[in-house]
Amino acid sequence: MSSTHEHVADHAFLSDMYEDGYFPDHLVDKGRAILVRLCERIEAGQPSDLAALYQLTEAATEEFNALGAEFEAAGSEIETVAREAIAEDFWFVASAYGFAEADREELIAARDW
Repeated sequence: MSSTHEHVADHAFLSDMYEDGYFPDHLVDKGRAILVRLCERIEAGQPSDLAALYQLTEAATEEFNALGAEFEAAGSEIETVAREAIAEDFWFVASAYGFAEADREELIAARDW
């Protein structure tokens, strides 16, 4: 399944990470896939409020936490540029689905990066 939301489908997730050679593209692809799955889960589940949205973003954040080990094994890490790109895309997703009031930090509160 892919996003049916036109604005989301056209979005270049994690573009800053793709532009920076420090981040292996195959791992950034995995991060992009996490964000796409988050969109799919939002579309399938239609969260009714911020608490429901935060449950979905917590699960996606945990996936990024696990991906962190792969970045480290490849001689990279989820550091400042990556943290900002990921956080910005989480907020983009929340806003695109009608949750512009979502707290940017709460969207990724489960992060360990």
